[in-house]
Amino acid sequence: MKRRTTETISNKIDKILTHKVFGFVIFFAILLFIFQAIFSWSAYPMSLIEDLFIWLQAGAAKILPAGPLSSLIIDGVLAGLSGVLVFIPQIAILFALISILEDTGYMSRVTFMMDKVMRKVGLNGKSVVPLIGGFACAVPSIMSTRTIENWKDRMITIMVTPLVACSARLPVYTLLIALVVPNRNVWWVFNLQGLALTAMYVLSIFSAVIVAFVMKFILKARERGYFIMELPVYRMPRWKNVIFTMYDRSKTFVLQAGKVIIAVSVILWVMKSYGPGDRFAQIDKQYAQPQYTKTMTPDSLTKVIASEKLENSYAGVFGHVIEPVIKPLGFDWKIGIALISSFAAREVFVGTMATIYSVEGDADKMQSVQQKMHEAKNPQTGGPVFTLAVAFSLMMFYAFAMQCASTVAVVYRETKDWRWPAAQFAYMTALAYTASFIVYHWLK
Repeated sequence: MKRRTTETISNKIDKILTHKVFGFVIFFAILLFIFQAIFSWSAYPMSLIEDLFIWLQAGAAKILPAGPLSSLIIDGVLAGLSGVLVFIPQIAILFALISILEDTGYMSRVTFMMDKVMRKVGLNGKSVVPLIGGFACAVPSIMSTRTIENWKDRMITIMVTPLVACSARLPVYTLLIALVVPNRNVWWVFNLQGLALTAMYVLSIFSAVIVAFVMKFILKARERGYFIMELPVYRMPRWKNVIFTMYDRSKTFVLQAGKVIIAVSVILWVMKSYGPGDRFAQIDKQYAQPQYTKTMTPDSLTKVIASEKLENSYAGVFGHVIEPVIKPLGFDWKIGIALISSFAAREVFVGTMATIYSVEGDADKMQSVQQKMHEAKNPQTGGPVFTLAVAFSLMMFYAFAMQCASTVAVVYRETKDWRWPAAQFAYMTALAYTASFIVYHWLK
């Protein structure tokens, strides 16, 4: 009797949460709450982590003797790691809230509710699980498509899952949004930065649905797919499970990203600390002349020399080579270096920018990556490098580009054919370039 009452209550709740209109409104409201929480709840712990790394860099600068090893540790490893570890609170909040939705049984309702929508674009309700799982990481989500019996539904799901905004995109989005979107509320409730982040995640869902609809007509069906599932009763979340999931997913993200970040940061430090031929020696010789030493302060002279050396380093030369290709998107050679390095993993972008812009900081003040990027100046216009147009152009590029080597590998493993990851990489790169180009010239 008690069970029947519980089922009845669940059915009454389902009439609201799975309603053909109100169900989607509630789902969108929940997503909006999640992204508002990511910004507002994480602000204080992120500030503490930033202060910790600034303290570590300043302490290392005082203890370690000046030289290549000191520069490698401060400007390479610590600068790169700080750019990623500062986002641990946001990643933890995202995973905790998603875990609560799964544990209460609500995520099963979303799967059921989305089945009709999915079928219209050539998928079924089972495709929702990998797509929602894509908010965390595309790799396990693509592996989870094995439960989809229909070949066409499974292949379309594999091809569009990387479009969903994963946790690796979150540091990129939050960094760029914090640079150009004011931190203020509208209608007394909604934070502008939270709304911007929500828009990026909603865009990822819509883009995945639209691409799936196009592929519905490209791929030929082999059999008809069916969707059958049993909805569990609602229950209170198991908080031990939520905390463990939050800890485990955050730890996995940090360890996986940390390995790549350290490797890329060391390589970038070498590339930006050394240059071809005697370029660095010529720069030192040029700025040692009286017209510079007598007219410029030591700090200003140090920053000018560092900027000149960065531009003439191996990293700078490489950045200038690819600059003509990305200039129509509003990107300079420094951003170009970050784009190429982050093809290993998207979150590497933040660490790369921290490493590259470490030469731009005040000699007596260690700065966070956000401050460095905020103070970066465009040498041609004299204005900030990261304008509204550039920042949103970058977010559009990262929203669509296939910048994850692990995803490419797992798509090949699941399809057993390199043509699928190759086609996926090609169409996502084309989408990224086109969307970035349109947004930059529209906002400029």
